[in-house]
Amino acid sequence: MESESGTLSDTQKEEDGAEATSSPIVTVEGLRMVFDETVALDGISFTIDEGQIFGFIGPNGAGKTTTIKILSTLLEPNAGVATIDGLDVFEQPHEVRRIIGYMPDEFGVYEGITVWEYLDFFAGAFRIPRRQSRAVIDGVLQLTDLEELRGRMVSSLSKGMKQRLCLAKTLIHDPKVLILDEPASAMDPRARIEMRALLKELREMGKTVLISSHILTELSDVCDSVGIIEKGKILEWGTVEKITNKLQPSRHVHVTFHREFPEASEILAAHPQVREVAGNGREIRFEYLGDPERFHTVVKLLIEREAPIVTIGREATDLERVFLEVTRGELQ
Repeated sequence: MESESGTLSDTQKEEDGAEATSSPIVTVEGLRMVFDETVALDGISFTIDEGQIFGFIGPNGAGKTTTIKILSTLLEPNAGVATIDGLDVFEQPHEVRRIIGYMPDEFGVYEGITVWEYLDFFAGAFRIPRRQSRAVIDGVLQLTDLEELRGRMVSSLSKGMKQRLCLAKTLIHDPKVLILDEPASAMDPRARIEMRALLKELREMGKTVLISSHILTELSDVCDSVGIIEKGKILEWGTVEKITNKLQPSRHVHVTFHREFPEASEILAAHPQVREVAGNGREIRFEYLGDPERFHTVVKLLIEREAPIVTIGREATDLERVFLEVTRGELQ
């Protein structure tokens, strides 16, 4: 993939996991941003399909927040193009702001008002009619689990609750695209779990979400696709599975049996595309090097010997392993 290219060809998009029939709602092509002598973004390109959760991954200083601020119409790059739902981010910023919800990594809240008053203020800022605002605020409070805190002073909330309130404010105008920069950084473990559940619910509602996080376990559970950025360059983007297939063509497979079956190792070792067979009589792991469409030949060997198979499948992809393999730990 030509990460520094200013355009994306159809071939590039298909290689990186965007199907020919997909419908990108966010398109970034050749973004370049230079601060003084520091190249923050070096011609990055990627797309996000409508209704996806896209994880934006990279070390500190990689260019994540710069990209997010550009997409949120807060920065204008030196070069490149970015569109959201067909709207040019630089030429049509006011129209873009109506359809995006931006939650920065650092934010302030108005301390001297209640949770309800805070949301009511932003409902007015987004020009939601007064006759509709009460129902809108009630819905956002319910969605973000803040109903019981509607009368609480903002100043009395914990940092994690303030973060959730900021997300509620981000949702108040029902945006099509959410741009979230480290949305769970101040939350405790339970709140992080609830945040992941909320992101999935937002996806079911048809929202498209770009989420930046340095906690990879949070992203691997919810993201449809990811972009890995380092030193202002996109190193890889697409589904985790496609990136893994590109980096590690072999597949690690796990098989369990409902009773002891010690012959499994010998049977599997006889297949020319199987290696590193390990395990005991009830479960076994191995690496398959062949074409995915020919994997049935491995299963056939076991079935012909009447292996008592309970489950067989590829082991889950480790996003942290992919990140470490793609990046080099270099700083700007």
